[in-house]
Amino acid sequence: MKRIGILTSGGDAPGMNAAVRAVVRVAIFNGLKVSGIRRGYQGLIEGDIFDMDVSSVGDIIHRGGTILQSARCLEFKTEEGLQKGLDMLNLFNIDGLVVCGGDGSYNGAYKLWQKGFPTIGIPGTIDNDLGYTDYTIGFDTAINTVVNAIGNLRDTSSSHGRANIVEVMGRHCGDIALHAGLAGGAETIIIPEVNFDIDEVCRKLLQGKNRGKLHNIILVAEGVGKPYEIADAIKEKIDMDTRVSIIGHLQRGGIPTAFDRIIASRFGNHAVELLMEGKGGRAVGIDGNDIIDVSLEDAVKPNDRLNKKMYDLAQVLSI
Repeated sequence: MKRIGILTSGGDAPGMNAAVRAVVRVAIFNGLKVSGIRRGYQGLIEGDIFDMDVSSVGDIIHRGGTILQSARCLEFKTEEGLQKGLDMLNLFNIDGLVVCGGDGSYNGAYKLWQKGFPTIGIPGTIDNDLGYTDYTIGFDTAINTVVNAIGNLRDTSSSHGRANIVEVMGRHCGDIALHAGLAGGAETIIIPEVNFDIDEVCRKLLQGKNRGKLHNIILVAEGVGKPYEIADAIKEKIDMDTRVSIIGHLQRGGIPTAFDRIIASRFGNHAVELLMEGKGGRAVGIDGNDIIDVSLEDAVKPNDRLNKKMYDLAQVLSI
């Protein structure tokens, strides 16, 4: 192992830069050369590859997004695209590859590993939807962004006596909604893992109104359905003034939290260590406070990882 490559793929996440920084500097510290690959697998196919040194990652640990940029690449899912990627890795004398991204990025890394090329995955996605790891890079920052938004909405909804439906990201994973809802004191949390009853939502709203509550926050994960339809259903049943706020890609941006910077740095360090040990086809993660690694094949398997105790606690605290 003389030269390793590093790319970020899929949706960007705050803390990716900290992971890139760690990979580059740990590798150089151990006598390896590093190639940066711009725009994920698309850049790999096109040979958008350059040498990185210590200065390449200076002053980036606090920046959101990714200096390597990111893209989604349908071509890489084909056999021809995969072979183009392998050819480029060989052309640039890259012996191992670190991929930072979510499940789609991991699938690409796993296909390279199946072809015999050493790859290591670093979990970089705000959704926190990779079941093998407690946390993914960017998740903590996204939660804090949503909590801040909830605080702002609470101020204005109190002035008008409104209910606010807040849609957050997460696709089929409700972790952002659950964690931010608990931290932000949301009255109702609607996530794809648990069926919700619109009558129960309305009952809670009326109970709060009857005891003098001036505002209500309903947090909805985007994988559940259309928030405007939920708002219409509430208005039809109890005629309460309800507004919808979709936070959208604001959740992906911003300065990464200290937690995200720390786990990203630890992930990057472990990824390089694995490649130096001659290992590939692994995905790094965190279990408790321990950095772990599992096979890429296991990392992308569906996993029902809802923290039911946390969900139940949120229900209790929102009575």
